[in-house]
Amino acid sequence: MSFPIVRHRRLRQNAGIRSMVRETVLQPEDLVQPIFVAFGSGIKSEISSMPGVYHFSLDTLKEEVDEIVDLGIPAVLLFGIPETKDSVGSSGFAEDGIVQEATRLIKSWYPDLLVIADTCLCEFTDHGHCGMVHTFERDGHVCGDVLNDQSLELLARTAVSQAKAGADIIAPSNMMDGFVQAIRSGLDEAGFEHVPIMSYSVKYASAFYGPFREAADSAPQFGDRKTYQMDPANVREALREAESDVLEGADMLMVKPAMAYLDVVRLLRDQFDLPIVAYNVSGEYSMIKAAAQQGWINEQAIVLELLTAMKRAGADIIITYFSKDAVRWMSK
Repeated sequence: MSFPIVRHRRLRQNAGIRSMVRETVLQPEDLVQPIFVAFGSGIKSEISSMPGVYHFSLDTLKEEVDEIVDLGIPAVLLFGIPETKDSVGSSGFAEDGIVQEATRLIKSWYPDLLVIADTCLCEFTDHGHCGMVHTFERDGHVCGDVLNDQSLELLARTAVSQAKAGADIIAPSNMMDGFVQAIRSGLDEAGFEHVPIMSYSVKYASAFYGPFREAADSAPQFGDRKTYQMDPANVREALREAESDVLEGADMLMVKPAMAYLDVVRLLRDQFDLPIVAYNVSGEYSMIKAAAQQGWINEQAIVLELLTAMKRAGADIIITYFSKDAVRWMSK
């Protein structure tokens, strides 16, 4: 063969060289473990559509948190399943709400573990939408409009109550227009100007959320969320959404889901000088779990490849139900 010969394989010939030249490295510090906390006692129940993920009551929560801390995962994202629901989601901003109580417990056990509080109303409203709703009947069917501006005050109250309970980061996921500014103002006025906002800036109206809606008991009772979550076909719109959140004071920008939207993760990484978060959502998790249980795929290899791809695309932080398993596999 004539010179020059470019031999790319020289840098792939053994594990030591491959490790030395690896461009993207996944590590435990990149990960956030979601936790579902439910009202009641003695609860540790596996979510049927999410094998390996559980509902915990406050009295069974510590074992899960101990494991997360022992593995070196730096943060948890809390979702709450309350005792009661109403039209305005009042249990979401109650002082003794399930997320607030869980936050206090976790911070008393492990002050250095970061608690991220999901700030939305869908788990706490009896209609399952992410804000206040005006309902009406049409042709014998219940319909409704989600009231954007009226919802902002309730979302800000929820964020402030979570910060008072000790949440380190507020993560609003509701996709109301102006939600970051409303929450930032509410936090600042309450003396929590130091608490950052991890905004669900680009949240698509995705089919990948199905298992989560079982886990959080948050499926809408009528209609859908397409009037406030983004159309999966749109990408330029993601820039407008993210830019609004930056101008309103967001500290971190999230793309949700992650797997089918890595182009959007890269777009935000290239356009904004803020930490980028990717949420590896429930449907992505459940598909891999189901295929692995059938013996069709190597779960460990698939998960580590997928999470590495999210980081390679530009994610600084990855929220994933695989966090605990991923850390164990990294150490092998």
